[in-house]
Amino acid sequence: MVTSRELGKTHLPLWAAGFVVLICVAILVLSGWREWEARNSELRNAEIDVANLAQSLVQHADDTFELADTILVGLVHRLELDGMGSDTIGKLQTYLPTRKSSDRIRGIFVYDETGRWLATTEHVDFSKFNNSDREYFQHHRSSPDRGTLIGRPVRSRAGGQWIITASRRVNHPDGSFAGVALLTIDVAYFVKFYERFDFGPNGSTSLLNNDGIMLARSRDESGAFVGRDLSKAPLFREWESRPAAAVYYFKSPLDDVQRLSYYQRSSRYPLMVLATKSQDDVLAPWRRAAVVRMTVVIGLVLLIAVIGFYLVRQLAQRQRMAQALVAKEAHFRLLAEQSSDMVTRIGLDNRLIYVSPSCARIIGWSPDELLGTSAVAGVHPEDMERVEQAIVALKNGEAEEARFVYRQRHRDKGEIWAESALHVTRASDSGEIDGVVAVVRDMTEQKDLQDKLASLAATDGLTGLANRRAFDERLAEEWARARRDGTQLSLLLIDVDHFKTFNDHYGHLAGDGCLRALGRILSTHARRPADLAARYGGEEFAVLLPSTGADGCVEVGEEIRNALRDLAMLHAQNLPSRLVTASVGGATSVPSQTTADCSALVAAADRALYAAKDGGRDRLVMSGQVVPWPAKTA
Repeated sequence: MVTSRELGKTHLPLWAAGFVVLICVAILVLSGWREWEARNSELRNAEIDVANLAQSLVQHADDTFELADTILVGLVHRLELDGMGSDTIGKLQTYLPTRKSSDRIRGIFVYDETGRWLATTEHVDFSKFNNSDREYFQHHRSSPDRGTLIGRPVRSRAGGQWIITASRRVNHPDGSFAGVALLTIDVAYFVKFYERFDFGPNGSTSLLNNDGIMLARSRDESGAFVGRDLSKAPLFREWESRPAAAVYYFKSPLDDVQRLSYYQRSSRYPLMVLATKSQDDVLAPWRRAAVVRMTVVIGLVLLIAVIGFYLVRQLAQRQRMAQALVAKEAHFRLLAEQSSDMVTRIGLDNRLIYVSPSCARIIGWSPDELLGTSAVAGVHPEDMERVEQAIVALKNGEAEEARFVYRQRHRDKGEIWAESALHVTRASDSGEIDGVVAVVRDMTEQKDLQDKLASLAATDGLTGLANRRAFDERLAEEWARARRDGTQLSLLLIDVDHFKTFNDHYGHLAGDGCLRALGRILSTHARRPADLAARYGGEEFAVLLPSTGADGCVEVGEEIRNALRDLAMLHAQNLPSRLVTASVGGATSVPSQTTADCSALVAAADRALYAAKDGGRDRLVMSGQVVPWPAKTA
């Protein structure tokens, strides 16, 4: 009678064959799944790249058209205030070139109510030109809307190149149509700017308006794509229901290339940026690597199949081979569980005696290059002592495990943030500590996110300067440092003159632009790493100047005040200059010579600021300076 044990031995070849087939299928399935995940990871990384690129480029477009809007607002205001007589136009023809201060601006034009050219920055005989047939001119003539119109791209009559127009209506005193103020931006400017970015061999970036009209496209020096109407493309279908920004896969109607893209609409203007990469370009590195990896996997599967066939035939050695398979399966299971992190074994001499293959992905070196090297060789010098202390404590039996975050050198990326979890290992025969196992994970993205969140918490959203909270913290730190070192500490408080009337007259968008302009001036003049420019509140700003005496404080303050005047932003209610100006109050203190806290420095600068305002505005007053009061009128 056949026993169950003997029956099991009879079926052993079939079971062994089934097990081999199962392992081969599992390896193929897992390898296929891993390759699919690697493919998706490449696409996700590319999505992040094009998203970041689109967000940066839409900010660039916003800044460009905001500059155009600011110039047009001032030009229209001047025309409506001074009229459009020959004297005014003569002065304007001299004035216009001074407004063309950026390579973003191609030209500035003024047309009368019939479309005749009155003034321009172009060096052409414009007496024979008339633009009444232009779409933007007809729009302003028929619409009372006073906002800036960003038109479709057109060929310039002055130079023949493709341009994007931004225009505003000019009115007579009675509100009737008096003409158009126009500012043009070369399409080639955007094309040249986009050349700075790497989109891959077949990638591109496009600037479109919300109607689907192509305004500019990278790698389009001839202008072949400018003005194309893409409103029928799938992207613009159900446009109103789409989010303001999203990843978008499509086949380009311009060149039939399958593209991975990210579109970002402007929050301020009827524009959008579409940053794309060719899907084939993105996946090309993955395909090459996948071919190599799958070749290795298929070779491994064939090898396993051959070994399995040999095992089936060698039933006499089934127990020993079964044990070997169990050991391999356990080893495979351990590697699979730890494949996303780098696993190392550290000996008592602090040398690496085992490194998992994932080290190439985590720190850029292969296991063969790391074996036998010091476990702390790539640790940042500032973190070295802390890491070594933790390892020594584990090897001495003072703790069983430890976890910490530190900076680690990467072969290609330079430096990354890593998290390491350490645990002691013990000899199986004696139970004595014989080393440490470390599991290392890349924490760079998480650390960068934490740093970005911290930066956002300390930054003013409108101007990009430090906010009040960051200013107060830095002031306390610099006060303590100056008290300790016996150095001088200076503070400037800057307030825009008659800012409320500026806001009431020109609108909040213009007011925000004014504050951003002042913020850029302060950033420029806070030159040293220790200097801090901050938005103190409303239209009031502060500049903290460590290790700076009264003379240096006055010099920086006057530079800021003069730089703001040099911008020549119109402010009709700020007499007599009719320009945006600022009053500046300064104070200098030596904290080691006083028992007062840092609020005394702020109070002194604040009193000086009010003295500057009372003394006639558009001036700098230092704390303790005698200021003559304005003479009383009879």
